Amino acid sequence: MGALIAGVLLWSIVHLVKSVAPGLRTNIRAKIGEGPHQGLVAVLIITAIALMVYGWRTAQYEFVYDPPTWGRHLNMLLMVFAIFLFGAAQGKSQIKQFIRHPMLTGMLIWAAGHLLANGDSRSVVLFGGLGLWALISIFTVSRNEGAWVKPTETATVGREILGFVIALVLYAILFGMHRFYAGVALAGPNAPGFS
Repeated sequence: MGALIAGVLLWSIVHLVKSVAPGLRTNIRAKIGEGPHQGLVAVLIITAIALMVYGWRTAQYEFVYDPPTWGRHLNMLLMVFAIFLFGAAQGKSQIKQFIRHPMLTGMLIWAAGHLLANGDSRSVVLFGGLGLWALISIFTVSRNEGAWVKPTETATVGREILGFVIALVLYAILFGMHRFYAGVALAGPNAPGFS
């Protein structure tokens, strides 16, 4: 469990430096340069992901609470919207007229959905920790940016529909591959709740 906790903490700290301690980030960049700074951040993020994956697969865990019986199914639905929001954050989107931080909101939905589907200690650490990071980031980034200025250019309806179709395709791929990267099958005889 230590590796999982370390990975979540490292991910959160590296990402929060920009919005919580911008002066520290500026000082580091000034001392080592922009290129090395970006390289350092990349290495730290990759290390955090590796720690989380390793920690998830090796953690000894126990059940903390019983998730609702409908939680697993709601989570599967929420993941479509989380993936769509991740995509909407990358370019023009009408979603940005209603949601200030689509990427962080998508991460919050991802975390909340998985907490509805899983009640074990490693899920609380991973999804609870990353959900808390996303929530804090929404507030700190908004505070630093000041008043919300909505984008003047938005995507066409056709492009928005294409984004949703791409989200469905990615969802199908992630659904099918879930047992390989998370160690938990979502369908078939090895899936939780299968009978």
